[in-house]
Amino acid sequence: MTGAICLIGFGEVGQTLAEGFAASDVRVVAWDVLFVDEHSGPRKAALAREVRVARAAAPATHGAELVISAVTAAQTRAAAESCAPGLAAGAYYLDLNSASPHAKKEAAAIINAAGGRYIEAAVMSPIAPKRMATNMLLGGPHAGAFLPFARNYGFTGATVYSQAYGQAAAAKLCRSVIVKGMEALLTESFLAARFYGVEDAVLSSLNDLFPGPDWERHARYMISRAIEHGARRAEEMREAARTVSDAELNPLMSEACAARQDWAAGFRAALGKSDLRSMLDQVRADLREGQ
Repeated sequence: MTGAICLIGFGEVGQTLAEGFAASDVRVVAWDVLFVDEHSGPRKAALAREVRVARAAAPATHGAELVISAVTAAQTRAAAESCAPGLAAGAYYLDLNSASPHAKKEAAAIINAAGGRYIEAAVMSPIAPKRMATNMLLGGPHAGAFLPFARNYGFTGATVYSQAYGQAAAAKLCRSVIVKGMEALLTESFLAARFYGVEDAVLSSLNDLFPGPDWERHARYMISRAIEHGARRAEEMREAARTVSDAELNPLMSEACAARQDWAAGFRAALGKSDLRSMLDQVRADLREGQ
């Protein structure tokens, strides 16, 4: 398959997609705001994958039949605004960002007014295991036309969810209240349990109440996700809070989750610990030093 693909944002998702496109006969160009720093992780990752590095967002989109936005949730509108001047007429703009329905609708208006075709996307599982084949809900009036195009490029887990903008985002962020909320709950619960020496009793009770997962391994994994990606998750949960608020409900849980995720991001040294208790001990040690 020939053509050109532009990746806006070259973090975990952008890098994963670039690796997937490498097997296709397609030119990939990328832009990330961190590219201005020649020593930044995203710029080094792009060069290592032989992805062409653009000088700005608008030039990156020139000639691209597909532009994929994979930035942090808070930058959804800004990314659309920066891309709009360079979009080719009829170019697809696939927005993967975990933003609120309101933010998605704003971005759609910008892209469609510029002559592009905006497709809302909600990535409903972590990108790493299935990579490009991960479960993805597509939304908006252009989603149906885009679906066969997407599958040709490897997005085999994509399905059309709604012809209206905002529905896929709502599904994603209502799910996030639970998933990211669980990460925050487990982080808070087990750090306190470790202090009191009762983590074994808590784990035993969870295994009885919710049999299935190995709760010791599951807790370590979910807490590690909060530590590793807490800043990005906090942004997503602020978008979730807006989504809940727009549904005429006070977002008490979403706001608390955002605060705990932000807090967890400050303890990255604990990621080097391979088991739950060592990870908790490292966080608590760093917490004491910070006090």
